[in-house]
Amino acid sequence: MTEPVLDDSAARERFAERPSSHYGPRRAHARQSKVKRRRLRRVVLTLLAVVAVAVGGTYGWAETRLQRDVDLGAYGDRPAPGEGTNYLIVGSDSRDGLSDGDVKDLHAGGGGGRRTDSMMLLHTGAHGTSMVSLPRDSWVTVPGRLDTLTGKTKRPEGDKLNAAFSYGGPELLVHTIEKNTGLRIDHYAEIGFAGFVNIVDAIGGVEMCLDRDIKDKKSGADLRKGCHTLNGKQALAFVRQRHQEKEGDLGRSRNQQKFLAALAQQAARPGTLFDPTEIGPAVQAGLDTLIVDKDMSLRELSTMFRAVQSVAGGKGKQINVPVSGIGVPTSKGNVLKWDAKRSARLFDDLRHDRPLTEKGGRTRPLRP
Repeated sequence: MTEPVLDDSAARERFAERPSSHYGPRRAHARQSKVKRRRLRRVVLTLLAVVAVAVGGTYGWAETRLQRDVDLGAYGDRPAPGEGTNYLIVGSDSRDGLSDGDVKDLHAGGGGGRRTDSMMLLHTGAHGTSMVSLPRDSWVTVPGRLDTLTGKTKRPEGDKLNAAFSYGGPELLVHTIEKNTGLRIDHYAEIGFAGFVNIVDAIGGVEMCLDRDIKDKKSGADLRKGCHTLNGKQALAFVRQRHQEKEGDLGRSRNQQKFLAALAQQAARPGTLFDPTEIGPAVQAGLDTLIVDKDMSLRELSTMFRAVQSVAGGKGKQINVPVSGIGVPTSKGNVLKWDAKRSARLFDDLRHDRPLTEKGGRTRPLRP
């Protein structure tokens, strides 16, 4: 009988172990092992195929559910495309998908329309990923626009950043950020209260460690110092509260960054996003209130999420836009003012996809 062909290393190992008088039984054992390996490979390939079909089917279904409502070029006069990709990630107080009981239970308040509770600029490029928080009370120039309520043209005016969203929705918010930073926003993603709560609950909660007690009547936050697994309701209260923060809206922005990082890490664990039995509920939970730009594909959305995960894993930078004043009184209430020189350098580095040297935060007195 012809001896099976083996590579040199396998042959040396096999013939070194066997006595010369036991070739027959060992050949039979080798054949059995080979059959078992083939069966194992078939099982693994079958499982991989099932996973691919399950995930692919979920993604295919999800692709049709994306609400591509935002026209990033609605106002025209945009900055030239920069290097790398810029995503604007917005958390809004939209109550779509919430019952009256839910609104009360979540301390979501009333009123029509929607406002921004958080805004983060995510940049990906040759030098890694950076995530910059843009506090909603930032003092900016809202560009001139047509007032849809009066039909009159409004001149550029100073106001809080989240006011732009109230006046003209995502399109005016993007236009305002582009005008004040010089950056071109390539993609937009917004999620409301209901989607936020449902996603957190769908992945089994998010683990957070707090260095102090937090109790805030307006947001409903009531958390003790220490480590907790926050459910959707608790998580929403945590990222919305600011009255317990010494730096107000700036402190809230830092909390939102910490939570987003923890959420990304939790969602990346085995048994969550990569389990085809779990990805459906998690995706479905978010899609009901997820709003994106007209050119956002599910693949691009996944790329954005992986970039957030990268920052969460320490492979990027998380900073706040540099500020020179907090609680500065204006005709529009107390605001937060950006440090003109440092913020300009930060945005210029992002536009040219250079390594960031800015650490963010505040280094100057509270009043200008």
